[in-house]
Amino acid sequence: MNTKAPSQIDVFVGSRVRMRRLMAGLSQEKLADGLGITFQQVQKYEKGTNRIGASRLQAIADVLGVNPSFFFQEGEEGASPRAGLGDVREPNEISSFVSSKEGIALNRAFLKITDPVLRKKIISLVAAVAQTPEAETVAAHGSTAPAPDLHG
Repeated sequence: MNTKAPSQIDVFVGSRVRMRRLMAGLSQEKLADGLGITFQQVQKYEKGTNRIGASRLQAIADVLGVNPSFFFQEGEEGASPRAGLGDVREPNEISSFVSSKEGIALNRAFLKITDPVLRKKIISLVAAVAQTPEAETVAAHGSTAPAPDLHG
């Protein structure tokens, strides 16, 4: 039995596998079927409990439709999970949110909006709501206020 704690890079790569799987709309079972392994093994990979070998990472990338380098990148700006020599960052808040069910749903809905002006207004609205003291209350309990006019 492996009692060694997972390394930060294994956890990071696993979180990227999970994020991409959710973005692709696949369950752990579907990914496992595509790889010829059990869904429990996929869970271990995603948590970083089990290290993913190079050939397995290539197979995961093939099933998920990305280049294997995707699993080592933090964002569009191409930042790697490596902050300095041997210093690996934990998966950040943004990666955690983007790979959550809410994050996936929000991104899918936002991508359906094609008007760039409307997109900017939505971003401004969300940023404004996030800055208000009532933001936590609204997020927790919903709002009874009328929806803002985003087209004007």
